[in-house]
Amino acid sequence: MKVGVVTFPGSLDDRDAARAVRECGGEAVPLWHGDADLKGVDAVILPGGFSYGDYLRCGAIARFAPVMDALVPAAQGGLPVLGICNGFQVLTESHLLPGALIRNDHRKFNCVDQRLVVENASTAWTSDFEAGQEITIVLKNGEGGFVADEKTLDVLEGEGRVVFRYVPDADGRNPNGSYRHIAGITNERGNVVGLMPHPEHAVEAGYGPSLDGRGFFTSIIKQTLESAATA
Repeated sequence: MKVGVVTFPGSLDDRDAARAVRECGGEAVPLWHGDADLKGVDAVILPGGFSYGDYLRCGAIARFAPVMDALVPAAQGGLPVLGICNGFQVLTESHLLPGALIRNDHRKFNCVDQRLVVENASTAWTSDFEAGQEITIVLKNGEGGFVADEKTLDVLEGEGRVVFRYVPDADGRNPNGSYRHIAGITNERGNVVGLMPHPEHAVEAGYGPSLDGRGFFTSIIKQTLESAATA
């Protein structure tokens, strides 16, 4: 099972994402931002980092990279895509997911072990979780506040497209000011998922706060292999 991992100029966690894929039993395939070629992969990860230096807006330049010319129609056609942190920002800038990610409300960079609640365990990337399950993975961002207009937020809630929600602190606040504590969302089809926290940093014992990140990668691997077996 081949999972492509895109590298943009300024990507930070592409190698971590590739290692996570391998740790969970998949084959990681490097994809270069300048090539409009997905190399026949079964799924794609847009990793965290600072693509193109975060100039203009986070992800605003990456959306025009040649690799996105191939990725956007593939995702619209059902290819599973996971956007992590900067990858989530690229997905919103590419209009594969709604909303936007803005500067944290406290204007500081976050780097914490973050508790999340799994709201939707039926996407391509979350089927190994259970709805209502609490997980802990790494959160590290400066522009992680998820925002959208009320109508869009209501649609996301009503259609079950909120995938992860931050567990608020004792004061009822989340780590970046995200509306409705939203940490991750999916598209209508459930094949495209974006979230700000980093599951690739929670896949190996002794490295990271837990092994909870493994579920993202085992979910897509199992789903792809099951689909291939019944094809």
